[in-house]
Amino acid sequence: MLPQGILERGKEVRTFMPRYGNVNERRNQLHEVIRLSGMNLIIDDTDHPLIIKVASIQSARMQIYFIDNEDFFKRKSALYTPTGAEHPDNDERAMFFARGVLETTRKLGWAPHIIHVHGWFSSYVPLYVRLWMNHDPYFEKSKIVLSIYDESFKTTWEDNLNKKIYADGIDEEGLAKVHVTDYMSMMKMAIDFSDGVICGSQKVNEELVEYAKSLGKPVLPYHPEETYMDAFNEFYDSLLQ
Repeated sequence: MLPQGILERGKEVRTFMPRYGNVNERRNQLHEVIRLSGMNLIIDDTDHPLIIKVASIQSARMQIYFIDNEDFFKRKSALYTPTGAEHPDNDERAMFFARGVLETTRKLGWAPHIIHVHGWFSSYVPLYVRLWMNHDPYFEKSKIVLSIYDESFKTTWEDNLNKKIYADGIDEEGLAKVHVTDYMSMMKMAIDFSDGVICGSQKVNEELVEYAKSLGKPVLPYHPEETYMDAFNEFYDSLLQ
């Protein structure tokens, strides 16, 4: 497990994930952290309460922070309905998750040196760090790493996506240059705002790899289970030099 491996290599790690409805709270002993919860995040002019729950992995001496909200994550399925259709509000769910992670990190009083985001569902995190939290002392020195995988989605986003992305204090001039309409444009946007890219699976979209290289972004090729932990750790260190 990556977080545990990086922790064992001497780094402090915090892990965040959505509290999808198929995560069993009782079995995994999740509990709400009141001091971190209670904030409302406005997305597309609608208030959505942010609930933070935590589970501990005692053997690894780690805590997992779950971003929760009944509107977005109560449903039992993660990204697809039981019939295989994409949830139509996946864009808003991804925005809520990204903003929830950053708000929680700030409430924890933790300034991460590396922010490692995985896949398209976390791809709004780089945008929000660079356009919204860019002058925040907790994030102004953070380096962002984006892992890309063998994944995609078919949805074409609405024309008002930038209106949904907006948050109080965001750089509207920078936001005006963002044009996200589908999977490829979303991932290219995430690459634009990242400092490095990792190929997280053996097969990835080569257009995204070439796009990152064309921007001069360092790209770490795929590493198998036997070597990826040290490769990731060295990649993080190289970005901090």
